[in-house]
Amino acid sequence: MPEFASDSVGLVTPQTAHFDAPLALACGRTLSNYALVYETYGTLNAERSNAVLICHALSGHHHAAGYHSAEERKPGWWDAHIGPGKSIDTDRFFVVSLNNLGGCHGSTGPTSVNPESGRLWGPDFPMVTVEDWVHSQARLADQLGIERFAAVVGGSLGGMQVLQWTLAYPERIANAVVIAATPKLSAQNIAFNEVARQAIRSDPEFFEGWYAEHDTVPKRGLKLARMVGHITYLSEDAMGSKFGRDLRSDDLNFGFDVEFQVESYLRYQGDTFSTSFDANTYLLMTKVLDYFDPAASHGGDLARALAPASCPFLVVSFSTDWRFTPSRSRELVNALIRAGKRVSYANIDSPHGHDAFLLPEPRYRAVFAGFMDRVARDLDLEGH
Repeated sequence: MPEFASDSVGLVTPQTAHFDAPLALACGRTLSNYALVYETYGTLNAERSNAVLICHALSGHHHAAGYHSAEERKPGWWDAHIGPGKSIDTDRFFVVSLNNLGGCHGSTGPTSVNPESGRLWGPDFPMVTVEDWVHSQARLADQLGIERFAAVVGGSLGGMQVLQWTLAYPERIANAVVIAATPKLSAQNIAFNEVARQAIRSDPEFFEGWYAEHDTVPKRGLKLARMVGHITYLSEDAMGSKFGRDLRSDDLNFGFDVEFQVESYLRYQGDTFSTSFDANTYLLMTKVLDYFDPAASHGGDLARALAPASCPFLVVSFSTDWRFTPSRSRELVNALIRAGKRVSYANIDSPHGHDAFLLPEPRYRAVFAGFMDRVARDLDLEGH
């Protein structure tokens, strides 16, 4: 057996849940059947009261912690916070992390076969929403025998799912952790998403979304989309301290090849992403972000929209996050207070921008772990 750190969940194996009951979507279409890929960490207790659901962000997936093999160099995307003794302590909690509908990491999405046509779904895959995701997640919980989550936790787009859980299934969520998120996108954020989508859709190899049938991938569009997105995930301070105006060589070459280290970094990120993520999925995920606005059906009154929520909230923002600024988290916190809900809020001083929610910042860990420790004490969950 390979050796892993004592605070690692170690080797994990993805599982697949199949659903034959039709799922009616907000867009008016219905999925006759679908599959969700997920991972679990820790042990579900006899009372089935210690389950925690992890909701992923735009380019996330089910692999949140541990390793798929002894050779895997990087652990799951939230390994910094999931494991024995970590913020989400797998000695006490049973953690469920899934790849959402429309994803490209095993769950039913554009890269899956449409059972009605026999061809890949591609651009024909229906538009989905945060609300649709939460309904599918509730069905996964049913299949796992989990009536109520001890907590539902997520950052960025994952935080929006947490918020929707408190509205759609208030009786099935005991605590909500909303990190680096927003109750709705600003016009600027929608604009960034549209630039990313246009980069993909204008790629000559996009073929209106049927690129797989042309045995190609719109890599240039995906690369540009990721580069634009990555700029928004980092703060000016983080980019400055990491790259400054450093050149790759000692002299300027007075051309359009890569000269600055930050250019090299962005191109690398774009190239890597363009070979590992599906373009149609990226288009879908950005639209999910754009559409989320629970207050819209309540005349724009967020406090009124939050009326169904009944659990305590932890809301966390980061000082240099300009994608989802601290003011957007405070907007949520103030609405929760107006609605008479229980809420704890922390704005973490961090130089890392939006990406800070993925990192083990000491104060962030203290706040996060403190809240989850209270969750465990309330449920009388003991470590092994």
